[in-house]
Amino acid sequence: FEKLCSISLSHINVYACLVCGKYFQGRGLKSHAYIHSVQLSHHVFLNLHTLKFYCLPDNYEIIDSSLEDITYVLKPTFTAQHIAHLDKQAKLSRAYDGTTYLPGIVGLNNIKANDYANAVLQALSNVPPLRNYFLEEENYRRIQRPPGDIMFLLVQRFGELMRKLWNPRNFKAHVSPHEMLQAVVLCSKKNFQITKQGDGVEFLSWFLNALHTALGGTKRKKKSEWG
Repeated sequence: FEKLCSISLSHINVYACLVCGKYFQGRGLKSHAYIHSVQLSHHVFLNLHTLKFYCLPDNYEIIDSSLEDITYVLKPTFTAQHIAHLDKQAKLSRAYDGTTYLPGIVGLNNIKANDYANAVLQALSNVPPLRNYFLEEENYRRIQRPPGDIMFLLVQRFGELMRKLWNPRNFKAHVSPHEMLQAVVLCSKKNFQITKQGDGVEFLSWFLNALHTALGGTKRKKKSEWG
């Protein structure tokens, strides 16, 4: 889900409780995460930005290689070699809940009325040139946008969603598109929403044009970084 504190609704310095899964801001004395750890005796927290683990209320960092599976699910990474072989190896993966799935062919949660967008996002995730470009964050990480431009958020969220859909080490055989859809609502100025049905063709047209523009393309048919 969107990385914001369940109490303050802040996006700043957010930690996930690894016992109950709730998000809290801060880990210092009197912070929401600290209070949660004391009240419920939940002690292990993950900083959702730095991907570091901490024990609260003692407030020390936990260094344990066995926790790497959790950080990989939160932020999967792909090498160029891995990407090049995606379509050559149709190998089933086993999720941590015991179900098997084929990376890239997984469900997207239907939050309320976002199935029209889910269908488009899943289709785009299986277009190899588009998928390959967004699986490797380095392709667009350094692109500069004007101050205050929010449209690049679509690029970042779409890349994150692609990497989660193609993750061979998912905890479950489905993925939440919540952050991606929040970016769609914001960048489309609520023309496309989660709470009411939209037209899939209209969404596809808007989304591709928005990505093209955010990656440096123009309406004068100038090519962006990916086409």
